[in-house]
Amino acid sequence: MPSMSLTAFDLAGRLALALALALFLGLAFEEVYKSEQRAIPGGVRSFPMLAMAGALLSLVEPTYALAFVAGLLAIALWLYAAARAAGPTTGNTSMMVPASNLLAYALGPIALMQPPWVGVAVTVAAVLLLSSREKLHGLTAVVPRDELLTAGKFLILVGVILPLAPQQPVTSLTPLTPYGLWLAVVAVCSLSYASYLLQRYLPSRETALLPAVLGGAYSSTATTVVFAKRVRESGKASADLSAGMLAATAVMYLRLGAVIAIFDLRLAIALAPAMLALAALGAFLSVYEWRHRAGANLAATPKNPLQLQTAVTFALLLVVISIVTAWVRASFGAKGILALSAVVGVTDIDPFILNLAQGGVTGMPDTLLSAAVLIAAASNNVAKAGYAVGFGGAAARRPALLLLLLALAGIAAAAVYIVGV
Repeated sequence: MPSMSLTAFDLAGRLALALALALFLGLAFEEVYKSEQRAIPGGVRSFPMLAMAGALLSLVEPTYALAFVAGLLAIALWLYAAARAAGPTTGNTSMMVPASNLLAYALGPIALMQPPWVGVAVTVAAVLLLSSREKLHGLTAVVPRDELLTAGKFLILVGVILPLAPQQPVTSLTPLTPYGLWLAVVAVCSLSYASYLLQRYLPSRETALLPAVLGGAYSSTATTVVFAKRVRESGKASADLSAGMLAATAVMYLRLGAVIAIFDLRLAIALAPAMLALAALGAFLSVYEWRHRAGANLAATPKNPLQLQTAVTFALLLVVISIVTAWVRASFGAKGILALSAVVGVTDIDPFILNLAQGGVTGMPDTLLSAAVLIAAASNNVAKAGYAVGFGGAAARRPALLLLLLALAGIAAAAVYIVGV
């Protein structure tokens, strides 16, 4: 409970803050509830009185807060009696009414014992919840049930598994710790999930290159495959779909740079010139293709990327890549790592690059690590060129050639880093 060492000036200021916050809450409450039924308990006069009562009762007996608890019980009984007297036919059955009254009562001791921003933040949050009643209830018709389950899975990844993961290595085969492993999973899943939510719920998601850009933030390879299939469906070359593939690849470089920066800022800074240059080249090629489009056909229903099974598979793949990388480094040195980067780029490059960013390869300078990242990205572009032709047919040869051009540019950038060693 509040300290008795408050000066008279501080006490007066905190009491004034409690009254102001309760008045603000009361105005919002009356606008939403009292306009419908004046008999509903609480409002612009009641809430300041409740806040003042809560503050003074907390000062009467601050050690065990017995006076404050007694007042809390009295208010609870009063709210119960008011609800019984009103009856179920009045519609006054919302939990927001007693919750708002109890919050007003608690604002007094909150203002006395907590920093001012706590009371302000709580009051503002309550006012927003009160004022957004119709909009929040409308979310039930907009957000499907599976989206809530997906959000729950994401919270499990971030708020349950990550804090429980040990921060020490569990095997000598790799320096990767369980915490670092799951942090990498969380980083990739967060980018993918945010991209998915924006693509699905942003009102302008069906315009310009936005679907391709957001798809690149999730997986440029998956985006390339989707657009290549649509090229085959249309039966002809499509400049807008070609632009989408290139835009997704341009965003891939930015996404890789952001993920690397989370774990190794020094490596990210060393890579920044090459990554930005390659992203700019990809963006230039995408805009060039887009200017020759016949129509905007990039809108597509995004698929939810966040599945616990996918996260676990990614974690296992990261462990395997980490062990293989450590073995290749010990057996073949830096040349072996560069060769391995060309191989893993054909599949999912995120586990390999995250392993490098988390110190999975010791004793290699940042220049060679940067070269390995660029080679892996270039190899992935070669794979995407193959996917473009494989899934899109001959009509997808143009975007495939442009992806190969990006791959050559990446190899050239890697060569600059290697020569600079």
